[in-house]
Amino acid sequence: MQLIVGRIGRAHGIKGDVTVEVRTDEPELRLGPGAVVLTDPASAGPLTIASGKVHSGRLLLRFEGVDDRNAAEALRGVLLIAEVDPDERPEDPEEFYDHQLIDLDVVTADGVEVGRIAEVLHLPAHDVLSVRRPDGGEVLVPFVAEIVPEIDLDEQRAVISPPPGLIDPAEAEVAGTRGDDQHEKKPE
Repeated sequence: MQLIVGRIGRAHGIKGDVTVEVRTDEPELRLGPGAVVLTDPASAGPLTIASGKVHSGRLLLRFEGVDDRNAAEALRGVLLIAEVDPDERPEDPEEFYDHQLIDLDVVTADGVEVGRIAEVLHLPAHDVLSVRRPDGGEVLVPFVAEIVPEIDLDEQRAVISPPPGLIDPAEAEVAGTRGDDQHEKKPE
């Protein structure tokens, strides 16, 4: 199984260092010195990590054979890919690889079928699960503990507690009409 673990950014300095946009929760394992990563496009690699450090909050890597700024800049935009055993799980039991979530059945806490996870979207605020509905529609579910309290890989399902309107937008409209704009008239 191949996982995208990073994306090479701009060159840093003149000795071949590059900035890396990290796309893994385990950078020390996947992007440590000596690690060999595949690339997309494949013609750019494979690359062996010679050294790495954090500078001003950014990961800087240097690859074997990339010894100057021009060679480093030529790698800009290249995706870094790690080969991972499909049965491997992250160390933290509350973390999951995308491939473990794809195709999980999604049900509400009371057992109502919602659909299947089609994709995991990595957005700046938080990850979002794209759930394919049985009718062909799509529901975007924020992947946060309050809304997705349970992932059961053994049972191949995700349990969600959606707020009103997440699955059925009509519920949000009904819920919105019950706000402070409606007051019960009291007898005088």
